[in-house]
Amino acid sequence: MIRQWKRGQGVFGKETCADCASLIQTLCKHRRPHLAEELLLELKCEGFLPDNRTLSAMMLCYADSGLLPQAQAIWEEMLYSSFVPSVQVISDLIDIYAKSGLFDEVIKILDQLSSLRTFDFLPQVYSLAISCFGKGGQLELMEDTLKKMVSKGFWVDSATGNAFVVYYSLHGSLAEMEAAYDRLKRSRLLIEREGIRAMSFAYIKERKFYRLSEFLRDVGLGRKNLGNLIWNLLLLSYSANFKMKTLQREFLKMLEAGFHPDLTTFNIRALAFSRMSLLWDLHLGLEHMKHDKVAPDLVTYGCIVDAYLDRRLARNLEFALSKMHVDNSPVLSTDPFVFEVFGKGDFHSSSEAFMEFKRQRKWTYRELIKIYLRKQHRSKHIFWNY
Repeated sequence: MIRQWKRGQGVFGKETCADCASLIQTLCKHRRPHLAEELLLELKCEGFLPDNRTLSAMMLCYADSGLLPQAQAIWEEMLYSSFVPSVQVISDLIDIYAKSGLFDEVIKILDQLSSLRTFDFLPQVYSLAISCFGKGGQLELMEDTLKKMVSKGFWVDSATGNAFVVYYSLHGSLAEMEAAYDRLKRSRLLIEREGIRAMSFAYIKERKFYRLSEFLRDVGLGRKNLGNLIWNLLLLSYSANFKMKTLQREFLKMLEAGFHPDLTTFNIRALAFSRMSLLWDLHLGLEHMKHDKVAPDLVTYGCIVDAYLDRRLARNLEFALSKMHVDNSPVLSTDPFVFEVFGKGDFHSSSEAFMEFKRQRKWTYRELIKIYLRKQHRSKHIFWNY
């Protein structure tokens, strides 16, 4: 094995430092850590010293294979030698421990690096550990790590502050999530897109739409760097409870503020109009979409089909769709958070099932509508001539 590696790498003479990290990674990928271990022993027997990359690869191979004592031995060998593990290697090691639920090992890594105080990237490692604990729902460990980080004089950056908000949104209560958001504001850091989405999902999950609207106003409706995210979520908070007048008023304010509605904006309103059987408002929305050159998707078509069938106006559906491009291929571009509130309409759900069942077929909206109406005709005896 070693001779083949030497020939492949062009290693001759009395070179003393060897890099065979790629070979070890390949062996580990094929679940052969014992061969990687044999390679490392052969290197040493041949008089070669494994370099930083090789030791790092071997350590990760051991850890990924569940051979923790061996991985820890290499970690300590590197830590107290001239070799410095890179941030990426430490990140990979932390990820492996986190997947196995070995959060104590992550704490040990932090303590060891902190005691040495010779690594410029220590703040990054603290951030990695916070993210690791947060993903695993270990909120107390996440808090303790933050306190240690601050006590050592390290600055909490925007990414770390926002991560706290995200993980409390996923694993904590609404009160804990809001406390994390208040702490972020006191630090004079802005909540970013991921944090806004996470908090909004938490409010939506608990059906706390008023608190969602208050949160969005606190974030600020004028943040154009977020596109239409804030406005779309605000409109969703009103449409969820079918507050149609407020929905329309806030939509007009959105336009006045200089924001341009996107597909998700239009579909939030269309879903509310469809569920309330407000066909005239639904058609006005479609005209607005056409004027703004926003192409409809499967959700938009579903709003029309479901609204007309709910009102038993299947005969009029052809007229309603006459100005739309029913021969286009179906697409789904609406932001998924809309479905957390409204779910998926009957036409939308059925169409996805049809397309999943026959993936090879080239579908159009027209074909999906025909199949759906035949299905409805059989189940509800609806007459349709399309």
